Amino acid sequence: MSGSDERRAYTVVGGGAIGGTLAFHLARAGHPVVIVDADPAHVAAIRERGLTLRRPEGDERVEVPAFVPEEAPPELGRVLLAVKAQATEPVLQWLEPRLARDGFVVSLQNGLNEALIASFVGAGRTVGAFVNLFADVVEPGVVRDGGLGALVVGEPDGRITGRVEEVVADLQAWGPAKATANVEGYLWSKLGFGAMLTTTALADAPMADLIDRHRPLMHTITAEVFAVAGARTLEPFDQFDPAAYRPGAAGREAATDRLVAWLRTQPKDRSGIWRDIAVRHRPVEVHHHYAPVLEEAARLGVEVPLLSAMLERLGDVEAGTPMSEDHLNELERHL
Repeated sequence: MSGSDERRAYTVVGGGAIGGTLAFHLARAGHPVVIVDADPAHVAAIRERGLTLRRPEGDERVEVPAFVPEEAPPELGRVLLAVKAQATEPVLQWLEPRLARDGFVVSLQNGLNEALIASFVGAGRTVGAFVNLFADVVEPGVVRDGGLGALVVGEPDGRITGRVEEVVADLQAWGPAKATANVEGYLWSKLGFGAMLTTTALADAPMADLIDRHRPLMHTITAEVFAVAGARTLEPFDQFDPAAYRPGAAGREAATDRLVAWLRTQPKDRSGIWRDIAVRHRPVEVHHHYAPVLEEAARLGVEVPLLSAMLERLGDVEAGTPMSEDHLNELERHL
């Protein structure tokens, strides 16, 4: 838009922790925002009471139109896609016929989803992004603020285009969003960090404590992911330094000291994976995150035994095996 006082419109598909947080800040900054979410209770609460961001100092609310998918507007322009990875394909089947010719989809998801999105809407209408926010949906219509984190946006082919710069400028209503020419490097870095966080979901204890007590396990699982990443340039974010976790790299202990200290400052001490299992009793998305990693490992002939064993144990915990630090102890026996 050309006017300096105009605000670009966005449709947030998936109004949970990430989508809800960003929708709140965009709406508060004056952007026309619509939320589309599959949870009727969440949609109903937003319609009745507004979208609430919960902070230690108190709640804030904004009015945001909210719809379940079958009631959503028939044409969508700038779409911020923030659904769980396992929901990507069915959501795209719904989204593709509604996406305006000049519209595009920004993947604000965990994992490597850009190729799948492009297969539905086209590479020219697909934008990549990396998000690391520790927010939570604590009740319908209410998102607990996770504080500032990392958010970068870039074209999957490495360009920084005008639309990327516009989305970044708009998302700075939330915080320190920035453009990148290497969104893939951020996504692979998070897969390494995410392997640590996924491992902590095997036990009911704070992430920082488990990472601190089980450093060799965390280092090895992360190194397995980065062995698959190969020569890709991995990008640091927040207090995670991927270079320290490359196979054979030095400086892991100091890097882990910084990471653990930072995690202990976060208001959310357990991962969203832990919450999905222990609180929300729903399937986790990490199996979809690491499926491409396991496929790439098999193609390259890279061994990832601990990553595979950890994901298998996570499946057991999802199926009802109790959470316990014994899972981490057993995995450490294979180091």
